[in-house]
Amino acid sequence: MDYVVIMAGGTGKRLWPLSRQSRPKQVLKLLDGQTLLRRCYERLTPMFDARNIIVLTNAGYAGLVRENLPELPYDNVIAEPAIRDTAGAIGLASTILARYDADATMAVVTADQLIEPARVFQAALKDALTFVKNEPDALITFGIKPTFASTQLGYIELGPVKNCPECEREIFTVNSFREKPDGTTAKEYVASGRYCWNSGVFVWKAKTILAGLKEFLPASVEPLKRIQADWDGPKQAETLREWFLKMPKISIDFAVMEKAKNVCAIKLDCRWLDMGSFAALADIISSDLNNNIVVAGHSELLDSKNNIVVTEDEGHLIAAIGLENMVVAHSPDATLVCHIDQTHRLKELLELINSRSGDKFL
Repeated sequence: MDYVVIMAGGTGKRLWPLSRQSRPKQVLKLLDGQTLLRRCYERLTPMFDARNIIVLTNAGYAGLVRENLPELPYDNVIAEPAIRDTAGAIGLASTILARYDADATMAVVTADQLIEPARVFQAALKDALTFVKNEPDALITFGIKPTFASTQLGYIELGPVKNCPECEREIFTVNSFREKPDGTTAKEYVASGRYCWNSGVFVWKAKTILAGLKEFLPASVEPLKRIQADWDGPKQAETLREWFLKMPKISIDFAVMEKAKNVCAIKLDCRWLDMGSFAALADIISSDLNNNIVVAGHSELLDSKNNIVVTEDEGHLIAAIGLENMVVAHSPDATLVCHIDQTHRLKELLELINSRSGDKFL
């Protein structure tokens, strides 16, 4: 049977103070009153029954996820007791699915991405599920056709096309994964036509990725085995807390994908955005006549241009005079005022806040 796992555990520090330790970016209502998580879920419902959609999130966010997706079965929200990067999260979801369905095929998507139009993604996902059923040892990743020479994203080098008569799209072998390049290298990648952005979206058999973890990340075997044995039993929570903490903290790319042999890719030619920063809002929200990006119930900007102004508080007015190239982000207990060119220093700012005020405002 086909399943999909939504990864929804990130906090999104680059969207502070809107995103917080207690309220991650995927549940912020920045998209016409909708959240990233809701948009992600609605892209998947045409293909998957709600019973086959699983959300992995941090323990502290489980209630928020269930509130945002009330139609999802309660037990389909899996709360990780600690952050163990994508290898741990994917291993956890895979071992749970394999317990109930030894031949489960699973897609893995992330909650903080926008993919439009949805039908393009759905068609590619359908091809990936078909290909994996025919080649159960394959690990499929999705590459995004690059629109510019990004130095902030990893790349996938595409190789020869694989045979899949039942697929509408080409399935490529993957020659290599490349980390974030410098500007010159990124331009070379894009010009060659052989490289795509690494999306972090996958399709495979649960048993296949578990075999990959066993081969390339053997320290994960015992924790996953213990968790699987006690899942849905009286010791489930206790075993999860004890053994998930013993999972190595590493990404699935480093742990398995860059080492495995039968790795393939589908190229997505669509609008794709990783909603990781305020600047990303400019790609999804129309600006006013002065190039201001405004997400607010009430705002008055006088002689102001090239700003990003954001608040979820519909009753709060943000007003500015003569403001240029600034980010103003308002939340009930904290407000960020920052030059657009300095947003990369948010991590530094949060460390300063933590050192002086503790985690009260984090």
